[in-house]
Amino acid sequence: MDLGLTGRRAIVTGGSKGIGLAVAAELVAEGASVAICSRSASELAAAASSLGDNIFHQVCDVTDAAAVKSFVDSAAAALGGVDILVNNAGRAHPGNFETLSDEDWRADLDVKLFSQIRCFRAALPHLRASTSPRVVNINAVYARQPDPAFFSTTVVRAACLNLNKVLAQEFGADGILVNSVNIGFVDTPQWGNIHARRAPTQDRTEFLDGLAAAEVPLARFGRVDEVSGLVAFLAGARASYITGAVIDVAGGMGKYV
Repeated sequence: MDLGLTGRRAIVTGGSKGIGLAVAAELVAEGASVAICSRSASELAAAASSLGDNIFHQVCDVTDAAAVKSFVDSAAAALGGVDILVNNAGRAHPGNFETLSDEDWRADLDVKLFSQIRCFRAALPHLRASTSPRVVNINAVYARQPDPAFFSTTVVRAACLNLNKVLAQEFGADGILVNSVNIGFVDTPQWGNIHARRAPTQDRTEFLDGLAAAEVPLARFGRVDEVSGLVAFLAGARASYITGAVIDVAGGMGKYV
């Protein structure tokens, strides 16, 4: 299937590893030029090298509005514009209500909700100049399936889904399509943090397998390429009448209609 991504210009936040790196690789394979960012210069350089030509990369902390604007504007200059924004930056922050401090809450809001706001704001002038602008927000099943063990994720990602919907409504007249991909248990480096906080004495594979057996109908963790394929589709020409949608990539994990 030709997704119509040849020659398109894409920004992927959190693009140095995990889902972000897989999305960047998928877009490159489909013929897009891609800009990636992350907080780690060494990880970013390694990722850019692995992706080959047509890659722009810049260190950027998505909790810093000035850094976000600098990255987006520099990426637009390097690529000749921006057609696609993939908001993937985020981090795992497990904990229940009693264990989460105010600082934990602020950090989670900043890196999840406000990063999407900042990146969309910075990219908006460039997206308006595109003939087929697309925004894909990476969110989580817990936005619609509350879980006290991931308390802040449940609350913050619910706000992200509302942001996704109102952006699609407000900017539909500009032709900007905004959609969300809700992930469940996908094997990424972030699970190292969750494992360390929830079960540091348990073997990592045993910990992940136990979670999947208890929560996922397909009884396994997903792969990053199982997410990136859908992101590429939503960024492409075949998704031209899809906006405001929330699509799960979670192995049947979402217990809702």
